[in-house]
Amino acid sequence: MRRQRAKGEEQLDGRADATASSREQFLARAIVAGGAVAAGGLLVAGWPRLGTAAPSAAQDAKILNFALLLEYIEAGFYSDAVAKGKLSGDLLDFATTVRDHERAHVAFLKGALGNSARRKPKLDFGQTTSDPKTFTSAAISLEETVVAAYNGQAGNLTKPTLAQAARIVSVEARHAAWIRALAGKDPAPNATDKPDTASQVQADINRTGFVQSG
Repeated sequence: MRRQRAKGEEQLDGRADATASSREQFLARAIVAGGAVAAGGLLVAGWPRLGTAAPSAAQDAKILNFALLLEYIEAGFYSDAVAKGKLSGDLLDFATTVRDHERAHVAFLKGALGNSARRKPKLDFGQTTSDPKTFTSAAISLEETVVAAYNGQAGNLTKPTLAQAARIVSVEARHAAWIRALAGKDPAPNATDKPDTASQVQADINRTGFVQSG
């Protein structure tokens, strides 16, 4: 188990070997498996327009709150998967470890944002965390979406905040590589990663139906 885990963790910048549309197909399959979750899901509309001005403290706060929502989703997703007790072996080891990482990311971002930190939304993961195969597909999609989101905003942050965000995105990339390895996929299929815009990430998250309110 430890050898498998180490192999996954050593891979950097794991990314899907297809374009954003393939990631959306993954998310669509997760929604189908989740039953009625998508129908009741909240469209996360009204997110702030990110990266529309020169880097500044105010823009940093908007971007970090954008990241905090993603980290809330990830922490909730892995917590739900572990709590449901349907995972075992290396997959459970992955979910438990990443759950703790994502909780630490949430705490880190809330500490950086202080009183301006957004509240945790109401989340519902339906059946996506109840089956190992569905969980694995959704985890791959979620991790790669988050990596693309961080990369998409990197150039819009001030240098000090970028240095802090880099400490998170490198770990998220390891998560993506680790779960891909467990799924029998190439942990690092591409030499570079494609960043996503805030609107692209919003569309991906909306399709999951995971965010119910907030």
